[in-house]
Amino acid sequence: MPRQGHGRRRDRRGRSGRGSLLPPGVPASLTRQERFEDLVTDSAERLRERWGTKVERMSFEVAFVPDAEALLRAEAEGEAPPLGASLPGRRQEPPRVIVFRRPLETVAGSAEALPWLVHDVVVELVAELLAMPPERVDPDYRGEPPEQDD
Repeated sequence: MPRQGHGRRRDRRGRSGRGSLLPPGVPASLTRQERFEDLVTDSAERLRERWGTKVERMSFEVAFVPDAEALLRAEAEGEAPPLGASLPGRRQEPPRVIVFRRPLETVAGSAEALPWLVHDVVVELVAELLAMPPERVDPDYRGEPPEQDD
């Protein structure tokens, strides 16, 4: 027979009901996916400020990895997996810039290198859609990683 009064667990030391250590909206409380999406959004906004309507119509998206077809094509050609894709617009669809999170994180190698790499890939993909060199799309385009201090 169950004992009376023990239907609920008693909090002997005042430790139950703890909330999150960080309030929502604080950068450290964001997931890796949300932080990555913020990097892509920041790059897109920089380009929208510079190019206005040419970039305003573009859709910027994040995918975890490229589709199987793109991976097989890269492997067959002896290349690394793609870091992103640009798709020209169609009648009812805007041009799309798709950035692949996992390959970018792998290539970046560190949290410090990820923002510049994401921005450079976004610039390269937008440059493809605008048919211009990346350096013209954004003068801050680097094209290579910043030097690491050893």
